[in-house]
Formats: sequence, C-alpha cells, structure tokens
Amino acid sequence: MASLPSESSGIVMIGGKGSSLSSTAVYAISRRLSKVTIDSSALEKLSQSKKPSPLPPNLPPSNPRYLAPEESLAALAILLHKLILSDAAIRPTLPVLIEETLNLTSSPETLDFGSPVRFLDSLSRLNGKNLDEIGLGERETGVFEGSCAASIGICAILDCCSSALVKVSDAVAALSCEAARSDVAVFELPVAGDGFSIKAEMDVAGDMKVLLFGSKLVGQNDSGPFTEIPAVHGSFREAVRLLHGRIRVELNSGVKVRKAMNAGNYGKEKALVTSVLPLAVSIQSMSEGSLGRAKLTIESISDGDLKSKVAEVFENVCPGSDWLREQFQSITEKAASGLDYVGVFHHVYEFLVKFREVLAWEAALALFAIERDDDSIEKKQTCCSTSIKPNGETEKGEKKREKKKKTSGKGTSVVRQLLKDRIMDKNETSIEDVKILVEWAQELSLCFDPKDAGLDILLAKVKEIIESNEVRRLPKIPKGTRDFGKEQMAIRERAFSIITGVFKMHGAVALDTPVFELRETLMGKYGEDSKLIYDLADQGGELCSLRYDLTVPFARYLAMNNIGALKRYQIAKVYRRDNPSKGRYREFYQCDFDIAGHYEPMEPDFEVIRVLTELLDQLDIGTYEIKLNHRKLLDGMLEICGVSSEKFRTVCSSIDKLDKQPFEQIKKELVEEKGLALEMAEKIGTFVKKRGPPLEILSELKEDGSQFLENSGSVLALNELEILFKALEKSKCLDKVVFDLSLARGLDYYTGVIYEAVFKGATQVGSIAAGGRYDNLVGMFSGKQVPAVGVSLGIERVFAIMEQLEKDRNQVIRATETQVLVAILGKDLILASELVSELWDAKIKAEFGLTKRVMNHINRAKQSGIPWMVIVGESELNKGVVKLKNIEANQEEEVPREKIVEELQRRLHIV
Repeated sequence: MASLPSESSGIVMIGGKGSSLSSTAVYAISRRLSKVTIDSSALEKLSQSKKPSPLPPNLPPSNPRYLAPEESLAALAILLHKLILSDAAIRPTLPVLIEETLNLTSSPETLDFGSPVRFLDSLSRLNGKNLDEIGLGERETGVFEGSCAASIGICAILDCCSSALVKVSDAVAALSCEAARSDVAVFELPVAGDGFSIKAEMDVAGDMKVLLFGSKLVGQNDSGPFTEIPAVHGSFREAVRLLHGRIRVELNSGVKVRKAMNAGNYGKEKALVTSVLPLAVSIQSMSEGSLGRAKLTIESISDGDLKSKVAEVFENVCPGSDWLREQFQSITEKAASGLDYVGVFHHVYEFLVKFREVLAWEAALALFAIERDDDSIEKKQTCCSTSIKPNGETEKGEKKREKKKKTSGKGTSVVRQLLKDRIMDKNETSIEDVKILVEWAQELSLCFDPKDAGLDILLAKVKEIIESNEVRRLPKIPKGTRDFGKEQMAIRERAFSIITGVFKMHGAVALDTPVFELRETLMGKYGEDSKLIYDLADQGGELCSLRYDLTVPFARYLAMNNIGALKRYQIAKVYRRDNPSKGRYREFYQCDFDIAGHYEPMEPDFEVIRVLTELLDQLDIGTYEIKLNHRKLLDGMLEICGVSSEKFRTVCSSIDKLDKQPFEQIKKELVEEKGLALEMAEKIGTFVKKRGPPLEILSELKEDGSQFLENSGSVLALNELEILFKALEKSKCLDKVVFDLSLARGLDYYTGVIYEAVFKGATQVGSIAAGGRYDNLVGMFSGKQVPAVGVSLGIERVFAIMEQLEKDRNQVIRATETQVLVAILGKDLILASELVSELWDAKIKAEFGLTKRVMNHINRAKQSGIPWMVIVGESELNKGVVKLKNIEANQEEEVPREKIVEELQRRLHIV
C-alpha cells in the first residue's frame, strides 16, 4: 500500500500532465489528511462558456442518497477527477466549487448524491451559493451520472483499507502462532500431484515462516485456525488484488458524455460488485479465522481464573461469529437484489472495519498471553542459591538469575515490540487487570487504520522482514530446474557441437524464435498436454505463454512469413508445468531438426530418421532403439476396433502410456474414463502388442485377409512405411528401428510417421528423442498447407547418460580447454601480461597465475587438466630462459625466452 501524504506535503493535485488518482490519495482526501487543488493547466482547458448547456428534458425522479462524511468526500474527489478528465466542454464553475468543498472544515454529510439536481442543490447550500450562479447543464449531468462517484469513492476507500490489512493480518497471525504454541510445520505446503500450486497460498506460507524464523515459542498446536492460514489469507490477498486492479482502472478512466442523458453508469456498478463480493467472502473467512486463533490464545493461558476473565471480556466486547455471519448475509442479500449497489459497498466497508476490530483483538490477546507467560522473553525468577562468606562459611541466600530465554522469531519479535510501544507506557496498569485488553484492542484498531502514521512504520518493518528472508539464508532454484557447473557445461558444449555439426552436414539452417508466444498460438495443439503450458501473468496487454516445444513456433514462423520450404534446426529451452521427477524437468533444452515443404513420399521422413541415428551414434551414448509407427495406421486400427473418430485422440493419449503402465491398467482407463466398450479395449490390446523388425511386422500386416488392408488410411500408411523401411535398409540404419504399434505420441498435430528413440543402457531415462510428420500444423495458422516432418532430441536425458558414462569410465572432465599455464613465481603482473599476451596472439589457449609457491601452480594445472606449464622465476629471468613443464610426464626443460611461443606451437600442433 502506498504511504499516505504527510502533513507537510498533503496535497493531491487533480489534472495536469501525467497525473493520476490512486486509492491512497482518495482515502487521504476522505479523512481530510490531504488538501485538494486543481492543476492550473487543467482549469485552462475547461470551457470558458458562462452559460450552462440546457438540462435534458424529463429527468427521471430520484430518491435521496446521503453518504457517511468520509464517503461523501471520496465521492466528491472522484466526481472532480471525472469532470477534469471528461471529453465534454465542462465549465470551471462546478469543479472549482467541488475543490472548495473538499477543502472546507465543515462536514459534507448533507450532500445528496441521489441525482444531479439534488447534488447541485445540496452542494450550493453547503457552500452558501446561489443555485442559479452555478448552473447545471447536460454535460455536467452526464458526467455525474456516468461517473459512479459514490460507488467508486467507497470502493477506493475499501481498496486502501483492505490493502493495508494484507500484511498486518499475517503479522498478527504469526503472533498468535507463538501465543497459542502453533506448529510451524503447518506452513510446509506440498506441491499438488500435478505439479501445480496456488501462488498466493505459497506466498503466505513463506511469509509466515519468515516471520516465525528462530522462534522458540512455537509448539505442536496444529488446530484448524492455524492450518487454514495459507488458504484463507491467500484468498484474501487475491480478493484484494482483484478489487485493486478494478479500482485502479475506474479511478483514471474518463466519462464519455452522451446526449439526452443516455450515459448511465455503463454497468460499472455491476462490475464493481463482482470485484467487491469476493472481498466480502474473504473478510468473513478472515474474521472467522482471527476469532478462532484468539480463542485458542485464551485457552493457552494457564491460570484458570484469569482465563475465564479474559474470555468474558472478549465475548462481551469483540464482534462475534454470529454477528459477522448476519452482516455477511445482509450484504449478499442486498447485492442479489441489485437495487442498491452503493449500499452494498457501504456495508462491505463497514464489514471490513469490524474485521479490523477483530484483528486488533487477536493482536491484543496474543501480546497479553506472551507478556505474562512465565517462560517468555526477559522473565526472571528468584531461586535459592548458596553463597560463600568471606570467612569461608556457606550461607543460603536469595539470588536473582535469569531463566533461560524462550525467544520470539526474528520477525515476530520486531512486530511485538512495535505494538508494545504503541499500547504500553511507563505507568502501565497491571497486566493482570484484564480490562486493559479493551484499551489495547481499541488502540491497535486505530493503529491498523491507514490514517494512522504508525501503520506505515509497521508495514515498512514487516516488508523489510519478509524481504530479508532469514528462513533461507541461501537462495534456491525453482523445482524442475537445474544449475550446471563447469564440468557439466563442458559435456553439454561438446554434445551441442556434435549435434550442430550433424544438422549442418545435412544442410539445415539455424533459426531462433521467442521464448514466449501468444497464448492463442499454442492452445489447441497439444491435446491433453495443453494443461502443462506455462501461462504468463497478464500485464494489461497480450496474453502470452512460455513455449511448450519448438515445433509449433516453427510452424507459426513458416505461416507468418509465407515460407513454403525450409530445412532448419533450433537448439533452445522449452517449458512445461509438469510434475518434476527424475529425468523430468520444467525447463529443458530441445534440439530440433525439421524439413518443411512438398517432396516425394517419405523423402524428408527418411532423412530425419537418418539424422536421428547419426546424432545418437556420434554422441556415443550406447545402445538405443527407435520405435516407429504411423498415425494413419493407428487411426485405422482404432477404426477397425470400433472406436468413434472423435475419441481417436483421447484414446491415443492412453495408448501412449503403455511404455510406463501395463495394458491392464490402460484397459481400465479406456473403459472407465474414456467410455470404450470392454470388447473394443481388448481388441486394441491384441494390436498394440505387435512390435518387432520393421519389414517382418510390415509383411504380417500386409498378409492376405489382414483387416488393415480393408481400411484406406491403413493401406496408405503401409505403402509409405514400405518405402521408408527399404530406404533405411539401404542406408544401413534399419537395424536401429523397431515397428511398434503401441507407439501413439499424444500430440494432436501428428498426421503421418511417428517415432521415438529409447535408450537401452543401464541409466533409466526413458525416451531420448521423438518426432513425426505434421502436415496440417502450418495450415492451422495460415490456411496454406505446408507439410513438414521433424525430430526433437531430449538433450537433458542424453546429458544424464553422458555424465553417467563419464563417471563409469573414471574420466576427468575438463571444464576448460586451456593448453598452457604461465606460472610467474612472484607478483610481477607486467611480466605475466607480456608473456601470456604473446601466447594469446599466437592462438594458444592460456591462463596465468602469480604466486611464489611453485606447487600452487602445479596443483592448479593438475586440477584443471592443463597439460603444459611455462614457469618463470628470478633464476629464469637472469638466464633469459623459461622452464617448459609437461604435467603428465612430470618433465621440464629450459627454453630460450624468445623461442617459447614457437616451441609451444610445435608441441601443440598449432599451425
């Protein structure tokens, strides 16, 4: 929440270049914390006409509408701002009068906002003006009607006050956790099974852990009011954010005046209600939670008599659950009637004020319980001790010693001290007098009001505590992401070099696309996996999402640029809201190779699969197989089994899980969730079990009497596969391919051949590459069909295999390619810079070091795997030589200083 204007600078400027109105400013005006002035340039732009435009005829009758004083001032501020923003020719008379009214000391409660005429009449009487002097024309009337000044004014106050309570309620709840000995484990929220979580709830839980960090007062109490804090407070944050977003827009939008009083309120009040009601629901939940924690705090008081007295005072003075429920019901009934939206907003604001009182009581009780606890901070007790007199005799006496402290959390101790300073003074009444609780609650309720300067201090301290984040002194990365150290990056760079080399050998060109796309570009392309797309927060512009793969952006690029043929590769990161697990990440690299354009049947398909085999062979990861199927063959199979065409994609997504689940489990899913008959599911089972050498399975499927020969789509698929398999056989890579009818590939855009590479070695990583033909994807964007086929290498899993192989071989992974270490035995940077620069100029990869200890240089070279050292000390300088050391052979020899570059080039085979 923005700070309220201070008394020295408490002026709110209306109009002027770049000016805007905030809820905080409206609240400051409503509580007379700020004066109002109209910018001179804004006044000059108003109409200089002395006569008002005529009132529209037949103005409808209206009822009086009186507001509370602060609500009237807020409504006046809104109306003034709307008049200044209006596109109509507004005369300055009315805006100036409103400015004067806002700066008066008299109460504005006699203002009637029931209609333009009533308003002007009451405004003139309040200022002692003649109604005829002011005049009210059609334009002013239109702005009044369209401004919704009363509704927006009250909602602005509501926005300001509720925003202030977001952090305050968390801080008070943290105090209650200590007073009632809550278990902080309730704030360890698990991520949902699908990898999703509610950000507001996670934020609240994180803030609570920060506030309570280091507390010795928390215990094992995991009662409902404490376990509900993340969910209830998180919902409150979301409701406040929703209202704030709406009010920020409404405050600074102009009113377009229509003739004949047709402006109305444009449905603004209805829109405001949809933002205010969720806040009312959250206030009710927050109040119930606060009352529940307050009662548990009372229960924690060990003195039975004192506990009863405190409970009696609390029940007699603090608003109770029954009263709160009645108020909430009244709000919902009034909102449902649709007759008095201003009344709804007024009642919700009153409801918030009552919640503030409840929150103040919770804070007062928590402070009371902690302060009088025998084990709390700075409590001392008197105990017996033995002292030794000067004559050597012993004497039992009384000695004050401090009992071991039970400290508050790093955050709660600061909050507690701030609140104590507010409610306690040196001549404090005894803390045993429970009546003091009423005074404390009243004082804290004032402290939690935005008009109180103490609230700014409290909020600033809470913000400072949260941002310091002492719960986690070291930062961490999000789940499903990884950092890569120097050894891992060395492996990655080597792999990327191999992959890029293979792609370029086949004539592919590089392409890069944005890491995020318009949401509409990605939606509807991934079937059931669309739920894994990362949506970005709406920044008030285009709705965007992080890319899910590189294929859809490639298709979008082709369509957008009207490209009919392209062979491209792309190596980039993609993002999926998946449930992180071993080998499954939310951020990972994909290496894509695609061929788009019209070619002979299976021409590009053959090359793509050939590229895949070359990649996996050159990466030298070990044994693998490429499972292959055809989407048309799969659809034909489902049609033969009696599955309706509209269920093809959803059934395919189930079949696609066969590599992870047994068919019996898949069959159950097909019957119970996908609605297939048991006979259909069992028939599918007989087909998907077929796998083996491509030409053998193909021959079996093309035998006389095969049901596939009766399906046109299947026949086309079998003919294409025959061409593909024979081409792969001639290319000597068919032995790596397995024809597998269970391969389904769940993505919606595949239309032809589909394939998936699986690692067969000891490291269990699953699929390492996949792809297929997608003839219709480009047409989904442009209407122009551009057939395409491609493969995507799951490089993260390939890296995992390569890293494991390096460990198994006991090979030292060099993070650098440094060839020479220039070791200066001393601190002579000038000498080092001269020698190492000569090596760099000769294209020799070199590093240098400055230390007198020769073993430090040698250890550095060994740890980094640097093969050669050039050692220069005082004796070498005197002789005009350097020592050239072979680290692996542990041999060294002297070389003339002027010959060292030439000698190194010879030994490193650098031309």
